[in-house]
Amino acid sequence: MPLGERSGDKSESRYCGVETDFNDDMPHVLHFNLYTGSFDFVVAPLMDPSYRPSLLQKDGLGSGVLPFAGSDLVLSPSQWSSHVVGKISSWIDLDSEDETLRIDSETTLKQEIAWASHLSLQACLLPAPKGTSCANYARCVNQILQGANNIQLWLRIPLVKPDVDSMDAKSVTLDDSWESWNSFRLLCEHHGQLSVALDILSTLPSTNSLGRWFGEPVRAAILNTDCFLTNSHGCPCLSKRHQMLISGFFNHSIQIIISGNSVHPKASMDANNNSDKDSQRHPLRPYLDYVGYLYQRMDPLPEQERFELGYRDFLQSPLQPLMDNLEAQTYETFEKDAVKYIQYQRAVSKALLDRVPDEEASAKTIVLMVVGAGRGPLVRASLQAAEETGRRLKVYAVEKNPNAVVTLHALVKLEGWEDTVTIVSSDMRHWNAPEKADILVSELLGSFGDNELSPECLDGAQRFLQEDGISIPSSYTSFLQPVTASKLYNDVKAHKDLVHFETAYVVKLHNVARLAPSQPVFTFTHPKRSEHESNQRFKKLNFVIPSETGSAMVHGFAGYFDATLYKDVHLGIEPSTATPNMFSWFAIFFPLRAPICVGPGSTLEAHFWRCCGSTKVWYEWCVASPSSSPIHNSNGRSYWVGL
Repeated sequence: MPLGERSGDKSESRYCGVETDFNDDMPHVLHFNLYTGSFDFVVAPLMDPSYRPSLLQKDGLGSGVLPFAGSDLVLSPSQWSSHVVGKISSWIDLDSEDETLRIDSETTLKQEIAWASHLSLQACLLPAPKGTSCANYARCVNQILQGANNIQLWLRIPLVKPDVDSMDAKSVTLDDSWESWNSFRLLCEHHGQLSVALDILSTLPSTNSLGRWFGEPVRAAILNTDCFLTNSHGCPCLSKRHQMLISGFFNHSIQIIISGNSVHPKASMDANNNSDKDSQRHPLRPYLDYVGYLYQRMDPLPEQERFELGYRDFLQSPLQPLMDNLEAQTYETFEKDAVKYIQYQRAVSKALLDRVPDEEASAKTIVLMVVGAGRGPLVRASLQAAEETGRRLKVYAVEKNPNAVVTLHALVKLEGWEDTVTIVSSDMRHWNAPEKADILVSELLGSFGDNELSPECLDGAQRFLQEDGISIPSSYTSFLQPVTASKLYNDVKAHKDLVHFETAYVVKLHNVARLAPSQPVFTFTHPKRSEHESNQRFKKLNFVIPSETGSAMVHGFAGYFDATLYKDVHLGIEPSTATPNMFSWFAIFFPLRAPICVGPGSTLEAHFWRCCGSTKVWYEWCVASPSSSPIHNSNGRSYWVGL
């Protein structure tokens, strides 16, 4: 049964498994662990551990019946599929110097995976690579993956990384288990069905080092009973750091698997004394209960997180608001973002108070133009700001989408704004305004700030702003940071073409590891200081990977923006300064065609360009160090925003 109920959480991390020894009575294994123990699934060996193909051949046994853990008929197909993860024999060593062992290992691995596929198991747990070389192991796994159906292969990796202070650089490289995973994954060409099962040990690496795993395809965390401490009641518990790590796993849909023998006999004895005399309680049940306790004490998912669940790590093409007219559903989603419009109202209020002294409030009328008015939320926010400050407004609502203009007319009539609001059905870049504006208000920002062509639009509108006029927003800056994002990379790779690797995507980032703090990229200020100032930009960025992180894989860059609406009123999604509870924008993701491995303490040098043509604007990007990548999206060949 699941660990508990947590409002809004329907992820796989609700289910906890247990690692078992070989037993050819699979119905008993399932009954004991699922019904007596209350675990949700078992990680069970499929083959007798004493089996060796070479020994069978020597004995001349020609029956050909392999010593699997029972026939496929002993459990129903749904039981095999839903409650059993196959555990591949741990003795196999495909990179052994011993040829007999190596050939036996290869044969057994293929036989066990074939049997798991026959049983329709969803996943198999592969033993950890032995030694420093894993090329032959990876080659065989890659062969299996090429012909596999939908079975997931979980590679067991111990969560080990020596402390930087206590080890020399060479040792760190050799003993960091991430390196072992990375070698294996590279040899298997980043295959989407190859995942990680982390073996959690009693000591944990640094927080930075742990963080990089959240961008990797970790499916399970194997928690050995040796990790547990003992509380004052003699029951198992975990250190604060282990608790935080387990909470992180819960939030990233990573399943916990309990492994090992009970090392808390008092807890097991107490449990048995309190249970029915006829039934013997599972010895690992106290550990399951503790993991369930950690799950149940987590805060419920906030409403906004629940709304965004379906968008997590889902790649979306950015909007093209100049080329395309937005649909009603898109407008409605953005209009529900109350926080954004509260910030705009605050900005307009401050601008009005600065523009009109109290003594002139009843006599002076401010001309305010909402450019890109949509269905009217900024018009409403501006009028509410005028009411709040006691200032008089004359509003022009300029909108190019004829469908949205219909809604605007209905809104003005419904609210009785006919004497205050003039609706203009036109592209702001081509409209000849009858008078100049004191305040220009717009919401043309994209996830990367300028990626929906706010600079080009406001350049066109600036001609009808007073010399001392105010633009809201007054400036905005884009930000970038390198990320490990295995799922996003594989989703792009699945398209099997260049175009998708040279496209920027809007995405609710979730299973990512942020490898260095974000840095500012391009800044635009309005109104523009000079008519001759170009909107083309170039920036060289140097990101330092902290030494304690260890090596990491960069799959691309996460992009954000921060905007100053007016003076101290800001709006943005850059993680360190993000506006709370605002959902109009997700981050943007710039992928790399070939991921780049960065070492601990190394510098990642990236170059980004914003390029402008007569009909389009586009970005180009590349990495220059520690190794060079191609320049992505040269001349806007794959991705651009149309003017």
